[in-house]
Amino acid sequence: MVSGIVTTILLVLFVAGWVWAWSPKRKKEFDAAARMPLDEDRGTRQ
Repeated sequence: MVSGIVTTILLVLFVAGWVWAWSPKRKKEFDAAARMPLDEDRGTRQ
């Protein structure tokens, strides 16, 4: 019984995280984070 409840809670948390990560509102923020390493390299290399 308890393991079923824990499994359900973890599944709900996983789906909530997935929805949060794939939310269109987050696209600009994630695109900026994806470019961050490239932007830093440009500033340190000559």
